[in-house]
Amino acid sequence: MKKIVEVKDLVKGFGRREYETAVLKGISLDIYEKDFIAVMGPSGAGKSTLLNMLSTLDKPTRGQIMLDGKDVTRADNRLLSILRRDKIGFIFQEYNLLDNMTLQDNIALPLSLNGEKSRVILEKVERMAELFQLKPHLKKYPYQLSGGQKQRGASARALITQPKIIFADEPTGALDSKSSKDLLTSLKLANEEENATILMVTHDAYTASYAKQVYMLVDGQIQSRLNSKGDRKFFYEEILQLLASMGGDRE
Repeated sequence: MKKIVEVKDLVKGFGRREYETAVLKGISLDIYEKDFIAVMGPSGAGKSTLLNMLSTLDKPTRGQIMLDGKDVTRADNRLLSILRRDKIGFIFQEYNLLDNMTLQDNIALPLSLNGEKSRVILEKVERMAELFQLKPHLKKYPYQLSGGQKQRGASARALITQPKIIFADEPTGALDSKSSKDLLTSLKLANEEENATILMVTHDAYTASYAKQVYMLVDGQIQSRLNSKGDRKFFYEEILQLLASMGGDRE
């Protein structure tokens, strides 16, 4: 399996070196094609900081991040812009859909900006709409959509260019339980059927149970890892047991 991301001894600190406060303390991990990884941990553990490092939105203090063979820790702004456009998809808690465009046009936007042919765009939008259960809603505007439909639309937009990796930051954080289930089911299908590689930050055990691996981040370090055996409900129980064994507030 092809390695998509390679992280070596990643450190993120704030303040001068002699007074540095480290948020990430020597993180090393590999992400392979078709991985679906959930990163969990208590507040202040460094989950969002790690996501920002891996997705090129911030630079580490020390260490190396390789993305599809490119060293993003040494890349200039021009190369980083290209990597974000061609290699990375983002799913945030906020949907970031454009209010003056239909859902279909929102999903198609990355391909339109890349100058893709109309026929190809329509075919890919149809496929994404099917995957994310959005076909009846393509002609609607964002104000006509529920929160769950907006988030699935944002996810479809993130996947339509077939990026090397999708970074999802608390994607179910603003959704109710049914909308969360619909989104997670679609992301799981994208991983299994579209070969999407996904790294997702979440505090929620139910959300994490849709992933294939769970990394527990505590005090800036990966403390433990769980691998799914294919049964989501059993994996959910395993995650809950791990959280219970660690004690304290995992939010």
